[in-house]
Amino acid sequence: MPPVIALTGGIGSGKSSVAAMLKELGAAIIDTDEIAHRLTAAGQPGARAIGEQFGPGYLGADGALDRERMRALVFSDPAAKKKLEAILHPMIRAEVDSEISAAARRAPYIVIVVPLLIETGAYRDLARRILVVDCSEEQQITRVVQRGGLAADAARAIMASQVARAERLKHADDIVRNEADLAALRADVAALHRKYLELAKNPDRSWPNPLNHRQNIK
Repeated sequence: MPPVIALTGGIGSGKSSVAAMLKELGAAIIDTDEIAHRLTAAGQPGARAIGEQFGPGYLGADGALDRERMRALVFSDPAAKKKLEAILHPMIRAEVDSEISAAARRAPYIVIVVPLLIETGAYRDLARRILVVDCSEEQQITRVVQRGGLAADAARAIMASQVARAERLKHADDIVRNEADLAALRADVAALHRKYLELAKNPDRSWPNPLNHRQNIK
C-alpha cells in the first residue's frame, strides 16, 4: 500500500491548487469535498437521504442539495450539523476507502484532501503524514472573495468556525506556505513531491510517526 498523506488548510489557503499540482506530478488525489458534491448531486444517495431527513425544501428543483440553504442551517443549528454529518460522513468514508484501493495500484503515494481534518479527526487513522497549506488570514479572505460566491463577512464566519491557524499548524508534518506567486508555490510543491517519492521507497522505515516529526517546506 502506498503511503497516504492527509492534506488540509483553511478556506482560501490554496488546498485545491496544491492538490492539482501534486496530481500533475503523479500523486493520486482523493478529494473529500468532491466526493461530497457527487453524493449530493441530483438522484444520488446523499441527496436522497438529506431530502428524507431534512425535507424536500433542502433540495433544489433538480433534486440536488441546496447548498446555500443547508450551509445556513448547519451554521445556526449544531444538531442539524450532526444530523448532516451522520448522513454524509459514512458515505464519504466508503468512497474514500474504495478510491484508495484503486489508487494503490497506480500511484507512488496517495493524498486525501480533507478541509476539516483537524476539526473532525477524520482520516487521521489512514494518514502517515499531515500536509497543511497555509497563508495569512488576510490572503484567505481576499482569495475567497475574488473567486466569487461569498462576501468577506461570510468568509470570516467560515474561518471562525474552523480551527485557528496556529492550532492547525501544530498538527502539520509538512507545511506549504502559499503566500507568494504561482511559480513559487509550484517550486515548493515539486520539492515536496520529491521528498514524498524518496520516503515512499521505504515507507515502513522512512515515514516517522506524525507525533514525533515536524518539517516545513520552504
